[in-house]
Formats: sequence, C-alpha cells, structure tokens
Amino acid sequence: MYTGYELLWLFFSASFLGWVLETASAALSRRKFTNRGIVNAPFCIIYGVALTVITVFCQELQGFWLFAECMILATVIEWVAGHMIERMYHERWWDYSNRKWNLDGYICLSASVLWGALGAVMMRWGNPLLEDIYHLLPYTVGRIVLWVLVGVLALDMAATLIILSGRSRRMEQWEAVDSWLTGISSNLERKIYGWIDRRIRRAYPEKEGKRAEILAEKAERDEMASTVFAYGCGFYKIVWLFLIGAFLGDIVETIFCRITGGVWMSRSSVVWGPFSVVWGLGIAGATMLLYRYRDRSDRYIFMAGTFLGGAYEYLCSVFSEIVFGKVFWDYSDIPFNLGGRINLLYCFFWGIAAVVWLKLLYPVISGWIEKIPMKIGKILTRILIVFMCCNMIVSIMALVRSDQRAHDVKATYSWQQTMDERFDDARLQRIYPNALKVE
Repeated sequence: MYTGYELLWLFFSASFLGWVLETASAALSRRKFTNRGIVNAPFCIIYGVALTVITVFCQELQGFWLFAECMILATVIEWVAGHMIERMYHERWWDYSNRKWNLDGYICLSASVLWGALGAVMMRWGNPLLEDIYHLLPYTVGRIVLWVLVGVLALDMAATLIILSGRSRRMEQWEAVDSWLTGISSNLERKIYGWIDRRIRRAYPEKEGKRAEILAEKAERDEMASTVFAYGCGFYKIVWLFLIGAFLGDIVETIFCRITGGVWMSRSSVVWGPFSVVWGLGIAGATMLLYRYRDRSDRYIFMAGTFLGGAYEYLCSVFSEIVFGKVFWDYSDIPFNLGGRINLLYCFFWGIAAVVWLKLLYPVISGWIEKIPMKIGKILTRILIVFMCCNMIVSIMALVRSDQRAHDVKATYSWQQTMDERFDDARLQRIYPNALKVE
C-alpha cells in the first residue's frame, strides 16, 4: 500500500519522465528540440495521472491481467484528457486519425498497447526503483521537495491556463505572481503568451486544422444554450442525468435482486433516498464520453459501453475497498471474472445498457429535461446539488465510522458520536446488506 507522499513522488517522477520521452520522440522525428509539455515546467502530467491511477488500482494484478488493465486505464485517461482539452480550449493537441484502429483520433490500438506495456514495466520495475530513490532522501527534505513541486506546478498550471484562455481580466495579478517567481518585468505576460503559443504550435501543429470547425460548433451550441435549459450535454444536463441515473439504477437493481434472489433489499449507495451513485456516475460519464457517438451503430456503442463499463466497475470496486474497507459486490462465483470485481457477462450488460440508454432512453429524458423553464431549472439544480453533496458526505462519514467501530475505535469526536447515534450497525446493515468487510 502506497502513502500519499509516495503517490505524489510517483506522479511527479512519471510526469518528468513522460516529458523526457515525449520531447526526445519529437526531437528525433523533427531533428530538433521540441517541448511537448502542456505547462511551462518539464512535466507531461498525463503520464503522472496515468501512473498514479494504475498504481492505486492495479496493485493486485500480475502478468497479462496487469498489462490489460494498464492498457485499459491509460487508454481511458488519454481519451478523457483529449476530450477535456478540446472542450476547454476548443483545440486538438494530438491526433491519431492517420493510424489504424483509432477512435476519434484521440486513441488508437498501437498507442494503447504501448500504454499497457509502459504501465506493466513501471509497476514491475519502475515503481520500486522510484520508491528506493525517494526513500534515499532525508524524511524532511523529501517532503519539502514534494510540497515545493506541488506549489510550482499549481502556479504553472494556473498561469498557463489563464494565458492560453486569454480570458482573465486581472492579468496584472498574474504578472505579479510571475514577477515573484521569476523576477521579470511587467511585460512578462506578453512574452510568456508568445512563447507558449509558439511552443504549442510547434509541438501540436495538428490542432490548428480543427480549430475553426470546433469554434463554429461551439458558437452554435452557445446560442442554443442561451434559450434552452440544459441544452446539449452541458453541466446542467449532466447533473440531472446523474440524479435520474442514480434513481433508476437503484430501482433496476432492487427489482433485479427480487427476481433473481427472491428478496427485496436496499441497493442504495447513500443513506438518504433510493440513489445508486455508481449508476448515476456511470450514466453521466457514459453520456459525456459517448454523446458525440450517439448516431453510430448499435454494435459500435455496445463495444464502447462494454469496454468503458468494465473499466468503470473495476475502478469503483477497488476504490470502495481502499477507502471504506468494504466490498459491495463479488463476482468470484461467476465465470470469466477478474478478481471478483468484474466479469464478462456483466460487462456485456454494460454494453447493452449503453445502447438502450443512448438510442432509446436518453432522447426522451433529455427532451423532458430541456422543457424545464430556464430559471426554475437552474434554481432546482443548485438545490439538488447541495442535497446530494450533503447526502454523499454523510454517507461517507457513516461508512468510515462503521469501519472504525469494527476496529474498536472509540467515538472521541462529535461527528463520530452523531454517526453512532443515527447510523448504527443495524441501520447500515439495512442500507448496505451486501457490504462485506475486507480483512
């Protein structure tokens, strides 16, 4: 089990090594030096994020399954990162469209295989080596170095995002920050902007060809969004889809347990109301990722849903075990399972659910949401967000306190006493009847 400081060290180490790899690759192909980092510092943070996620969620895997899960997780991260960059900056910073077996130009089979191999190599040999290097540093020095790196990266990312977006009306404040860090004069913003722009144009020339098309589509979406509540696949639509998906998911699972097991049991993820957070996040996330592919064939959506649903369910299983010390489902008795966390049959169910959702349910539900009056919809959305945030926070506190009680931790703080009074073991057993303690 890795500590938070060790994970931070792995993140920065992988970000730097990824930057070196990308820079060297670009330099070899172009016969000159090219900085491939998104921020000013020598970091390619997508490598850091990928290695951190792989390290947390793949510790128990070996051999082929380690390679496969590294490939899946890294591919999903690359795909999500590509879409996030496009939504934020209206640009493409890499494009695999000229390679075989690509998806929307953001991921391709050859890159995914390389991701899987790199992830497996790092888990097998790279991580232990980086850990040994980190532990060679004195305790205090190591932590000071990490906090300095966190601060520098935070400022670097903030300045880069603001300069790239060009939307800040308080640029002089960022010039003051830059002056504090670098001692350069008040014209630093113009120079940094010019340098960043030239660097990104050199490193990612393919993004320019898509910019006009993307901006035109954005202008059309913005015009419709000003008159129709939750138009398209924006923030308000995703919030409502999360809530509706969480409710429908709980109902479906409850009925499924009744049919297959002959008993009625709670399938809720939270202490207040019939809401399954896993389903809510799954539907909201699937909609965000697959929205632009909703007109593709059923087979295409089925394969994408199977792939994404399996990866998502695996991550949720590992996350709940690490954070809460409990396993909320176990497929060990079902053939073709992976560590009891996922199985092939239920992955196919995710694929079927993706088709049913995008082709049948989403158009109807989306139409209902968009009929809500603009003002009422925004107010109601904020109320529901506050309610669900409080609901999830209290649920987390109740589960954490339940794990503490299992380890004979006395209630010394007021929140612990409140959880003991309102959410004792008997009540939590009714809410989470399938939760199993992990020893």
